[in-house]
Amino acid sequence: MTTEHETPSTVPANCPPLEQEVVRFIQELKYEHLDASAHAGVNRLMRDQIALQIGISKMPWSGQLLKYATAQQRPGKSRVSACALTMSAGDAAFVNGSYGHGFEYDDAHGPSYSHPGSCVIPAALAIGEEMGSSLEEVITAMVAGYEVYARLGVLAQPDLLQRGFHPHCTLSNFGAAAVAAKLRGFDAETTLHALAIALSHVSGTTEYTSTGGSIKRIHAGIGTRNGMAAADMARAGITGPRAFLSGNKGFFRTLLQRPAGEAAEQRFTLKQPFEIGTVWLKAYCACYCTHAYIDALRPFAERQAEIADVHLKITPHFNVVVGTANTNAYEPKNIEHVQFSLPIQAAFTLLGKGNGFRVHHDYLQGKVDMEPVIAMARSIRITEEPALEKQYPGRFVADVTVTFKDGRSEHVFVENPIGTDRNPMPEQEQDAKFMELTAETLGLARAQKLLVALRGLDPAMSTTELTEMWAM
Repeated sequence: MTTEHETPSTVPANCPPLEQEVVRFIQELKYEHLDASAHAGVNRLMRDQIALQIGISKMPWSGQLLKYATAQQRPGKSRVSACALTMSAGDAAFVNGSYGHGFEYDDAHGPSYSHPGSCVIPAALAIGEEMGSSLEEVITAMVAGYEVYARLGVLAQPDLLQRGFHPHCTLSNFGAAAVAAKLRGFDAETTLHALAIALSHVSGTTEYTSTGGSIKRIHAGIGTRNGMAAADMARAGITGPRAFLSGNKGFFRTLLQRPAGEAAEQRFTLKQPFEIGTVWLKAYCACYCTHAYIDALRPFAERQAEIADVHLKITPHFNVVVGTANTNAYEPKNIEHVQFSLPIQAAFTLLGKGNGFRVHHDYLQGKVDMEPVIAMARSIRITEEPALEKQYPGRFVADVTVTFKDGRSEHVFVENPIGTDRNPMPEQEQDAKFMELTAETLGLARAQKLLVALRGLDPAMSTTELTEMWAM
């Protein structure tokens, strides 16, 4: 309901409270609202995502994607990462978002089980280049998109993931539409329609975890471009359903078969802590559902010859993504299987191969002997433990018991894997990841200069001045 102090410029009329509050949030958010935690999250996220876009641009599927996008592209001012090409904002964000999400190394927002950075950053930068925006304007729009994406994701989980949807591919449509609406200065009514039209693009399942497919690498780009296209349609006057979230056939009741939840609209007030302040960064190049288990097993790597049995307890929704629900969890046949297999990642750890960028890149090039890895993986038992999900909702925990050949056993429980907001990746490790991903492509001096600029993140800098720093 609209009250007398509200104006049409911030709240659309004749739609449910949840839809009103989502739009109000986008309309009213200002750069000045961002607190120290939000700014720190923006800085970490920008450094991580830009490095990924540069480094992952050299992957085989990235080359195939660029070839496809170049043949389809519309002219524009927005730059493709680590490339001389410019395209329309939508096309550039499609490519850059896919790069950023393209090797299971990008950020995570734990409670929504998703990766907002590879949506909102490429969308905001591409539109910012097109419009000649400052970084202050870009950051504000990026945060608007991140919060809409993440807060909707919190309301949607764990059901969205358990039902087989890829949360990033579904939520990125809304996040990108919010970025575009904010940066292009839409009024409340047009913003509502941008988000509502985005619903018509929502799709994408996690079948790739079971039978593979490099299309998963493109999910970020698909959702980002579609969300931006939804905003363009709204700007042209096309309209969407006013109860796109809360309606009987809206997002929640259709995809999740349930309502959003009691007082869901309260999540979208500016008084709520910014979700972007809790950005998770990946220390390992695999699905985040495996990370706590990797942390738990690393101390046992030097004793792997003594191990008789490894028992991993897992939540039902994580089992859908990286566990026994995956057809090829114990005998991977491609890189998607490897990066979404808990037993394979556990075997990498126990065999001392590591779980970072290098071992997965070597696997792609056929340099990893998988026979001992698969043999070790077969000794790892996985059982579902629903109590973990109830006791630690939205947390990426690990319950591990290692039994040795002499009959002794050790139990390890990890509540907060490295890289989460409660156990952040040390700054020197963040820098090492940045340089690993950028130095080979840009050269050491340019990579270091870019890192300094991203750490400073001057709000008065133009978007183009920043993006030119990784042009080729």
